[in-house]
Amino acid sequence: MKGNIGRVAAVLCIGLFFVGRGQTDEPKRNAPNQSVAFMRLKLDHSQKVLEGLAMEDFELVAKHARLIALLTEDENWKLFQTVEYRHFSAEFQRLANELTKEAQKKNLDGTALAYVQMTMSCVNCHKYVRGVRMARAD
Repeated sequence: MKGNIGRVAAVLCIGLFFVGRGQTDEPKRNAPNQSVAFMRLKLDHSQKVLEGLAMEDFELVAKHARLIALLTEDENWKLFQTVEYRHFSAEFQRLANELTKEAQKKNLDGTALAYVQMTMSCVNCHKYVRGVRMARAD
């Protein structure tokens, strides 16, 4: 029991780190207002997932994980038509669905792991997108 609590606490700290890092002013300088609003929506849902994890509120986690997965179908999601971007997008959607599934099972460790994996997928994709945008600017 004590080991599980430590692991979950570590996962939540990592999640807070990544959610907090996503709240910079950089998108405001580099993207149209619509993209910024869409990113804000993704961050809001991610914060609700993290809140649900911290409170062991699996219904809150599942609800916002489903909403995150739905965002991947929005037109604003499809920034590029590259093979790499489609791979990142499919992986993110798979992990959002996994997060929903683990939350529905009320599996705290599985839910926390799916959240971290989804967050890492998000970070990796954003790194890719920044690289593509910089290459296009050159």
